Amino acid sequence: MNVATWDLPAPACFTPTPAPRTLPRMNAGADTDDDVLMLAWAAGDAASFELLYARHRGPLYRFLLRQLRDPALADEFFQDVWQRVIAARHGWKPEAAFRTWLFRIAHNRLGDHWRGLKHRPPAPGDADERAERVPDPSSPERELSEFEQRRRLQLAIEELPEEQREVVLLRLEQELSLEEIGAITGVGRETVKSRLRYAMDKLRARLNE
Repeated sequence: MNVATWDLPAPACFTPTPAPRTLPRMNAGADTDDDVLMLAWAAGDAASFELLYARHRGPLYRFLLRQLRDPALADEFFQDVWQRVIAARHGWKPEAAFRTWLFRIAHNRLGDHWRGLKHRPPAPGDADERAERVPDPSSPERELSEFEQRRRLQLAIEELPEEQREVVLLRLEQELSLEEIGAITGVGRETVKSRLRYAMDKLRARLNE
């Protein structure tokens, strides 16, 4: 299940400092596992990083943007997360899925940010303007109604407490398992399940108003 989001592209690719090439270039394809790509990249295959980046840049950027609600700040955090991935590549071990590890880095970076601010960011002041600018090519009543429901859902998610909003985005948008979300947020499966349940109850109540 996916929650509608603004269709914003991830920032353009940046070129990392290449690792010393110690292994021959692997013949990586679209179906190559993330773990295999990560190990190959750590060994010096830059093409493996390019494939990893292309595979995960969109979901990561959308997650950061939904949390921060500020494109400029999301761009900064996006670059920062990938720089941390680059810096830690040689010490990475396939003990957890690459995607889980990537979002754990993003979670930690966001945590540092929230602790520094001591409060949640306000909802964007131009949220209504943005919604009005979304193109509606045919404008039938049914499509308008569906758009309004998506908009209401998006606003309802933004009203959730930080911890609940994060598990909702990871579960519904990134389609991660409860175990993966627990590994990212550093809490147990039951805590994730509880946060998700409370969040969904709030969303249902808000949308039924």
